[in-house]
Amino acid sequence: MTKVMLRKIAVLATMMLMNQAQADAPLIPHQAEYKVRISVVSGRLNTMLRRTETGYVANHVIRPTGFSKILVNGSMEVTSDFAIESDGVRPDHYIAIDTIRDDPKIDLTFDWDSNEVAGTVGDEDVALQLGGIAYDPVSIQYALMHDLLNQKVNKEYLLFDVDKMRVANVSDVGSKQIKTKAGEFAAIGVRHQKKGSSRVTTLWCVEELGYLPVIIEQHRNGKLNFRATLVSYSAGEEASLAASTATSAQ
Repeated sequence: MTKVMLRKIAVLATMMLMNQAQADAPLIPHQAEYKVRISVVSGRLNTMLRRTETGYVANHVIRPTGFSKILVNGSMEVTSDFAIESDGVRPDHYIAIDTIRDDPKIDLTFDWDSNEVAGTVGDEDVALQLGGIAYDPVSIQYALMHDLLNQKVNKEYLLFDVDKMRVANVSDVGSKQIKTKAGEFAAIGVRHQKKGSSRVTTLWCVEELGYLPVIIEQHRNGKLNFRATLVSYSAGEEASLAASTATSAQ
């Protein structure tokens, strides 16, 4: 074998290794159900992630259960369409409808050609210039899951906050065993908090579930005001498609 051929083989091998290193691990389509506690109100959170022609769509719906139905009516539903590019998750469209608190509907589109997010909050038009990759309240979870899968979690993420962009600090809060109705898991804690905000969100994520959080906690001024605990989980396109069909029928 000549030296030229050996060099060609070496170059091809290097290119193959580079391509393997550059290929990100994908998010896992799934549906999941959580038991939710918001202050004194109990409910269910159903989440769904499925693939689309351009990326993924995630849908989260919270509804009151049991005696809480007497105290509150309606639901909280948020949907985020996003793609995964070389720099990670990029949100495309975000919609939030909250009939429990009767909040204004939020409908936003992210334009990465003009680096702008624009849309409506209730009857008000909004438009903000983006200073980098920014996330809505749903896509931030999947950005963290994707970055955990690929071992490249950043210390800061940019979040959309109605009238401005805000930086969220992200930190590792260790690991622990967590037992839920869906099973017992070794979980790692990832915490994010917007600068200047008293609200802190912690995701306890499990590697074997594609870093899906099995517990989601939110503290405000040091007091726990939201907790979601995993009840059931199903992976795969069929599971996420079934969840999407069920949501559309409701």
